[in-house]
Amino acid sequence: MPDLNLLVTLDVLLAEGSVARAAKRLRLSPSAMSRALARLRETTGDPLLVRAGRGLVPTPRAVELREQVSRLVQDANAVLRPVQALDMSRVERTFTLRTSEEFVEHFGPALLARSAREAPGVRLRFVNKTDKDSALLRDGRVDLETGVVDPTASPEVLTQALFRDRLVGVVRKGHPLCQGDVSVRRYAEGQHVYVSRRGQDRGQIDDVLEAQGLTRQITTIVAGFATAIALARDTDLIASVPERYTTHPRDGLHSFALPLTLPVFTVAMLWHPRLDADLAHRWLRGCLREVCAEQVQSGLP
Repeated sequence: MPDLNLLVTLDVLLAEGSVARAAKRLRLSPSAMSRALARLRETTGDPLLVRAGRGLVPTPRAVELREQVSRLVQDANAVLRPVQALDMSRVERTFTLRTSEEFVEHFGPALLARSAREAPGVRLRFVNKTDKDSALLRDGRVDLETGVVDPTASPEVLTQALFRDRLVGVVRKGHPLCQGDVSVRRYAEGQHVYVSRRGQDRGQIDDVLEAQGLTRQITTIVAGFATAIALARDTDLIASVPERYTTHPRDGLHSFALPLTLPVFTVAMLWHPRLDADLAHRWLRGCLREVCAEQVQSGLP
């Protein structure tokens, strides 16, 4: 029987990336934390954290475990909390959600309908997410965020996965890529619109193409996927966007699987620990999680 207390230790180690900081957070001595790390390595069969220069970096297995372990620890904490109840129909409150316009377009209607039924006094305020800075969560100006979690994100921010997604290609109906197999060379030779909320001019796709000796021509850079899809519909540009943003009916568009090996990614919600036990906030997180699950299971997004 594995020692389940090790899950908490692993969660803190993966969040802090440092034996010393993890020991301080758990109020253990550095030597005790080192022994715990040794037990975790023995239990998982993986070194988990390895030295790089003066610090430690996670192994691929540790990166893979981080989200799952965090969720398990959060769920266990929730189970062990005293049972409380809150009548959401009597709550009057405004929640600020920081997310992309595309996320609001696809999940907002169902979330608003759920809120209107269960908590008519709750107002949802959506603000556009332009970066991954967690300062707005820390200072309380934002109650909840959604997005792809950055491995270097602040360890104080809590996360929970909502769904997995992948990138697909989108072109207008009648575009040359609508006919025949889309080879990596045909894809690379087209004119592309690139989505970057941080003003970058290349991304993961360009790295994969470069490894194959290919380069795509990015003629336009925009800040959102909805804009990229709109441009692809009315021009000869190729947009590479999350698949869930293409499954709602969109006239005049054709989507295709990218001829590249790219990892799927996880879209999650993020919040600050000070709101973790807040019953109304917990209700909101539950609504968002269930709305996303329902949409994914129905095959809509």
